[in-house]
Amino acid sequence: MRLRKSGKTKYVPKIDSSKLAHLCADKLSENLAEDIHILDLQGLTDISDFFVIASANSKIHLKALAEEIEELFRDIDLPKYHIEGMQALNWILADAYDVIVHLFTHEARQYYDIESYWGDAPVEIIE
Repeated sequence: MRLRKSGKTKYVPKIDSSKLAHLCADKLSENLAEDIHILDLQGLTDISDFFVIASANSKIHLKALAEEIEELFRDIDLPKYHIEGMQALNWILADAYDVIVHLFTHEARQYYDIESYWGDAPVEIIE
């Protein structure tokens, strides 16, 4: 787990990044997201420790999944996170520093194919 600078103060996560990634994946599974993958990026990049990637059945479903992830972040009292893409509703990114959640429509996921950029990363598929 890394310390990240946020302005003049350092952000220290309150939760282990692996645990947070699995909490996000579980929340997505509970809300019927599809093709949920956890990519372990530790040692491969400084961007994040984990990506959680999932697909939604519709734009309404995509927005609902993002709202569930935001609620999870609030419930576990994450001090810093950022969500973007709520207007376009084809790719929503929820950045919690050490864990980044990527939510896609099926078409957008196929088009952007971000998993192919991280072919060396171990992948856990959530059923």
